[in-house]
Amino acid sequence: MPPTWKRSSATASPATRRPGSDRLGLILDTSILIASERRGEAIEDVLRQVRTTRGEIDIALSAISVVELTHGIYRAKTDADRERRRVFAEGVLHDLIVHPVTLEIAQLAGRIEGEQAAQGNIIAFEDLVIGATALYLGFEVATLNVQHFGRIPGLSVVRL
Repeated sequence: MPPTWKRSSATASPATRRPGSDRLGLILDTSILIASERRGEAIEDVLRQVRTTRGEIDIALSAISVVELTHGIYRAKTDADRERRRVFAEGVLHDLIVHPVTLEIAQLAGRIEGEQAAQGNIIAFEDLVIGATALYLGFEVATLNVQHFGRIPGLSVVRL
């Protein structure tokens, strides 16, 4: 099995598992993280909730969620909000594996987007890449945007 990478390491290696492996996992969509941060929860609270409902599974992020969390830090209207978001994001990046967008994931996302666009189904780029990451890994996606991710064929979507 290839090694994993954690946090935002630029030299990190690709995905932790290959398709067809029997390990179960969950990619957290950014919507889950944003809602938790707004409620004043720490990432430990989110992980505890996931493991209570889903059991002991791998919990990870797509690199796209790092972009979205970082965007939120710099979009904050006050210094206090910016700092709170920064601290939350640091906890997320410390405690979760971040899967890069590999060549295989990019190709899968492109195939899904092309096939769906040909049918008139438009999928937001961020959701597409997060979903393709989960599909490639054989993981589910946990989100508050079930309808958005439901547009990705074959993706198992759960609402926490």
